[in-house]
Amino acid sequence: MPEEIKSNAVYTTEETQKILKLSPSTIKRLLKKGLIRANKVGGQYRILGKEILRLVSPEVEKQAIKSYLKLKSKIVDEINKW
Repeated sequence: MPEEIKSNAVYTTEETQKILKLSPSTIKRLLKKGLIRANKVGGQYRILGKEILRLVSPEVEKQAIKSYLKLKSKIVDEINKW
């Protein structure tokens, strides 16, 4: 049974990786690009549960789709100018 994500709990990168079912390299990439907000404590990242919940929320997915479609439209417009 999946673990419940507690919004005020603090998670390590390893715990976040298991919850989101991502590889270690993907977690590192998301942290470096700032797509997952985290605090560094003693050289290790700590991630709030509400940040994990934000990532898996339908609202974030809608925003990602909207951004993708906007970018795709710009690219198609540029190509059509050629």
